[in-house]
Amino acid sequence: MTRRERELMGQLWKSGASAPRKRSIEASGFSLSYAAIFLVVLSTFLPNLAHAQVTFERILNSNNESQNWLTYSGDYTGRRFSSLDQVNAANAHSLAAKWVYQTGATGKIETTPLVVDGILYATAQDDRAFALDARTGRPIWMYQYPVPTDIRPCCGHVNRGLAILGDKVFMGTLDAHVVALDAKTGNVVWNETAADYRKGYSFTVAPLAVKNLIVIGVSGGEYGIRGFIDAYDAASGERKWRFYTVPAPGEPGHETWEGDSWKVGGAPAWNTGTYDAATNQILWPTGNPAPSNRGEGRAGDNLYSNTLLALNADTGKLNWHFQFTKHDEHDWDATQLPVIIDAGGKHLIAQANRNGYFYVLDRTTGKLISANPYGKTTWSDSKDADGRPLANQAASPTLEGHTVCPGALGTTNFMAPTYDPQTSLFYVTARDQCDIFSTAPQPYDAGHAYYGSAYFPSEEAEPYRGFLKAIDPLTGRIKWKFEHTSPTWSGLLSTAGGLVFTGDAEGNFIALDAAAGKPLWHFQMGGAVYAAPMAFGVDGKEYVAIAAGSALYAFALP
Repeated sequence: MTRRERELMGQLWKSGASAPRKRSIEASGFSLSYAAIFLVVLSTFLPNLAHAQVTFERILNSNNESQNWLTYSGDYTGRRFSSLDQVNAANAHSLAAKWVYQTGATGKIETTPLVVDGILYATAQDDRAFALDARTGRPIWMYQYPVPTDIRPCCGHVNRGLAILGDKVFMGTLDAHVVALDAKTGNVVWNETAADYRKGYSFTVAPLAVKNLIVIGVSGGEYGIRGFIDAYDAASGERKWRFYTVPAPGEPGHETWEGDSWKVGGAPAWNTGTYDAATNQILWPTGNPAPSNRGEGRAGDNLYSNTLLALNADTGKLNWHFQFTKHDEHDWDATQLPVIIDAGGKHLIAQANRNGYFYVLDRTTGKLISANPYGKTTWSDSKDADGRPLANQAASPTLEGHTVCPGALGTTNFMAPTYDPQTSLFYVTARDQCDIFSTAPQPYDAGHAYYGSAYFPSEEAEPYRGFLKAIDPLTGRIKWKFEHTSPTWSGLLSTAGGLVFTGDAEGNFIALDAAAGKPLWHFQMGGAVYAAPMAFGVDGKEYVAIAAGSALYAFALP
């Protein structure tokens, strides 16, 4: 395209490519190349595509852009709350599917889309990324990362989503790379290697964009990795800092690992954290120590496994930490999303933990405020002086095996919770289950699974039961619960319309009254839900989207 054509295209972009403007430019005696004509047509149908610059300030003030969804959790607080209220408790029964996008990938889809100015960005299985017209689901671009055939992810070839900053979207990959894509074209801008995937490292998490950084936590706790959280320069891909979640000799916390067990200590950071701008802290949770169900050989508390970390956003230095489960022997990852809440005049951060307790901390100091069970628990029957639940003598796995509650899947897992500031309730997908835990020695071979134990359904306990539970974070009391027909892996969304959205294992997408838990509507999508819903607006119309099976669905009122 010539310089004059570029100038004309700039005028067309600014004018919205209106027909009168186009005719006036054509009358000036200049012709446009095919590429320019394509951009004119594209600008007519997708006028916002050229303006998808997402600054840190926009994300920081995302509450002013209720029509957009700018991070994995909607904003930096992790609340997954939308202030859109066009769809509400009075009319939710009229919701209808508006479009469906088939990803063409197989396996579980766990993505939460981003929406920026009418463009939807999301991921699918096997590190596939795509952009759609959020109005219609029409594809704009699709990118397929070349995934090696010998990767070893724990729990499926999943990817939970993207981060966006400036004019790029960012994705972690199953072979432990971080990739930046041009938001308008899907072309690769940079590709950085974080770790050797052949040693068990991988990325399945949606990154978090903070200032000029892309922050991401590693997966692979089943393979004897040494966990870490990385921050990369969004423009260049240069790694700016790394925080190892298992301390090396000479670092604080190293004494909590027996011998050389720290070298394969696990403590992955495979779910997205939150960011507190007031204290400039990234609050990121970590997972199980390795081996996950065998404590012999790694005596000690095993910091910083199963811990909430408060890191300086600029440097990655540790400000404070809180360990939920010391010396974990049940695979109770603490990677559940931490949610920032301001209530009762206090600056709080709350987490419904996999170990069955709902924790509330002071997010400026990390001091524990409360810890209350929200599901069936037998592993703890006392607390320490700070109120932290303590493991009892019957909690540890044995060679013969015995029943412990919750089971290995936990009272909750990776499923995203939500907090509704209107009801002041914290909503979480939960299950009541117990397992038989047994343990036995297992040698570790780099890059191969490192379990060291087994767990089985317990005939002593009730069959597994699944719920959506509403918790008052100030008291820890369960205000209401909705029981699913079976446990679900669905995340949650709350909205200003007085609704909570969830899905189930049978493929239903469900809207409930946020105050009382009454189901108001459901839609059968034909595939189990492993993702979390989100909401966005385009041209004054509210949509709610969720992934199920191998497809992404968008719903709105007629």
